Amino acid sequence: MPLLARMLAAPLFIEVRPGAVADLGGLLADQRIAREGRIAVVVGPGQGESVCADLAIEAAQVFRAAEGTYEAAVSLGQQLRAGTFEAVAGIGGGRTIDVTKFAAHMAGIPMVAVATSLAHDGICSPMSTLQHESGPGSYGVVMPVGVLVDLDRVREAPDALSTAGIGDVVSNISAVADWELAVSDVGEQMDGLAAAMSRSAAQAVLHQPGAARSDEFLTVLAESLILSGIAMAVAGSSRPASGGDHEIFHAINKLYPGTSSHGELAGVGALFCTFLRGDVDQAALISACLARHGLPRTPADVGLSDAEFAKAVAFAPQTRPGRYTVLERLDLSEDEIADRVDEYVRTYSGR
Repeated sequence: MPLLARMLAAPLFIEVRPGAVADLGGLLADQRIAREGRIAVVVGPGQGESVCADLAIEAAQVFRAAEGTYEAAVSLGQQLRAGTFEAVAGIGGGRTIDVTKFAAHMAGIPMVAVATSLAHDGICSPMSTLQHESGPGSYGVVMPVGVLVDLDRVREAPDALSTAGIGDVVSNISAVADWELAVSDVGEQMDGLAAAMSRSAAQAVLHQPGAARSDEFLTVLAESLILSGIAMAVAGSSRPASGGDHEIFHAINKLYPGTSSHGELAGVGALFCTFLRGDVDQAALISACLARHGLPRTPADVGLSDAEFAKAVAFAPQTRPGRYTVLERLDLSEDEIADRVDEYVRTYSGR
């Protein structure tokens, strides 16, 4: 009887440790990705410049990505395609890495993600989120061939960025729960491996003790965000890591741009959706994790009124047409949403 298996896309190397950035050139050569050192390096407005100073790659050409827009990604892709680069390294936060992933995909060259913050699971995902004239959009790309996370650099990032990915990876619990609803209610197919990877990544962070800026915790967070990205590649969609929680995140981004970071909003969305599902024990665990690490839990924590948050919840299903979550299952009226938001806030704000 034949053995059946599937081949999974995954990075050639993953390095999560202090001082990892300094070894980028050697890793590219050892892995035969860029033996001649003809590397394009894309840096963002944050730590990218100082990281470049630590790289010992003489033939590298530096490009700057000040904006996380579709236009910026296309322009960079054209420049990369016109060059003779063996590979491109995106150094910075989520926006820089998303722009670089898209540009590398467009140019047809391998890309290495060098993360200086742990704000969301885009580090290793096969998708880029870019701003365009109608708001944020998601685009399928080839996942990075390598991932570097320098824990020293992560600690230097602003608090709101360095560990906001806690909220994003913990939201996987809510996303997988929504996927299970879609299986039972509308007959959607679930990829068990993708779900297991996504849920395990979330549980690792949810139950990891210690301070958010310790090497031990940051390593678990980084590896969990990377695993979440690979889970999306396995599933062929964002389904393992994006349910009603991310519908709410996208709605807030659309209605109230600049409100808060991806990871912070995903965490609030996950807690609210878990509350809607009536999973009291799971909601308590998520709430405790977010509170323990200083992440927001209520609309006020991200600068929104209850009414603004309720408006975003009502709009949320429009952000992902065809995706079935607890929001679509309940199909609450505006008055019902306002009542549930009020109950939620009273539960988690203590007022």
